[in-house]
Amino acid sequence: MRILRVRKATTYTATVPQDKDRLRLDRFLADALRELSRNRLKNLIEDSYITRGGEVVSDVSAKVKTGEIYAVTVPAARPAIPLPQAVPFGVVYEDEDLIVIDKPVGLVVHPAPGHPDGTLVNGLLAHCAGSLSGIGGVTRPGIVHRLDKDTSGLMVAAKNDTAHQHLARQLETRTLSRRYKALVWGVPDPRQGKIETAIGRNPANRKKMAVVKRGGKAALTHYRVLKPAGTKASLVECRLATGRTHQIRVHMAHLGHSVIGDPLYGGSPKRRLNNAPDTVRHALAAFNHQALHAYLIGFQHPTGG
Repeated sequence: MRILRVRKATTYTATVPQDKDRLRLDRFLADALRELSRNRLKNLIEDSYITRGGEVVSDVSAKVKTGEIYAVTVPAARPAIPLPQAVPFGVVYEDEDLIVIDKPVGLVVHPAPGHPDGTLVNGLLAHCAGSLSGIGGVTRPGIVHRLDKDTSGLMVAAKNDTAHQHLARQLETRTLSRRYKALVWGVPDPRQGKIETAIGRNPANRKKMAVVKRGGKAALTHYRVLKPAGTKASLVECRLATGRTHQIRVHMAHLGHSVIGDPLYGGSPKRRLNNAPDTVRHALAAFNHQALHAYLIGFQHPTGG
């Protein structure tokens, strides 16, 4: 493999070795080009940025053949200036200082590589007519904290810098309360407790976080079982004392009770559903995203209201 850098884009080339013959295109490229995530490569394939012998290949499942040479062009980044767009989300409360949002599953919070638009930020710019705090920078106006793409629920965004500073201070001092409901595999024992570890990047998979012994950041999650569903699953409330990336998902998996539907930390549901009643098996297997919802957020209003 060699890399040719040009002024406005980066082009990678990869030749298929014999041991990769008949592999799916997206998998081959993910193995060959470790600089790019498989999801990023999938988007590039579907957007016609991959060629073979000068011909565009846009089928992610196409089988590669020994000796073929693929060129992958990563386009230059667009200017990071999000535009107002009509993006659906719920509004729970709003005044001149802040807005409390009910974020749906599947909505990315702010623009990032692979998601340049159609984000919550684009929707907020349209809804608030540009009246948002600028402290978060040009790509994150108003954003005080985040939720994962496939986590639903409540977020608070700031409409001015004063409100942003007040809310950020509450996050820092742990006086901004965030509670979640999660449907997890099994029933935690004890049914109430805390998970206190360090969380850092998973050394084997940079897309994942993990409980680590060195180099991570302190993370604390309080949990309690709200309602068991037999022995196969339970509804759990999780209260964040810190806000690390994927914190609840990592901590519940570490506890041995990962969030149902979690594609990164949940494991295979088939083994867990052995001997479960049909109704339970069908209901739990139906989740195509993590069953995690931010149902409560508590804070002191920036103006004391």
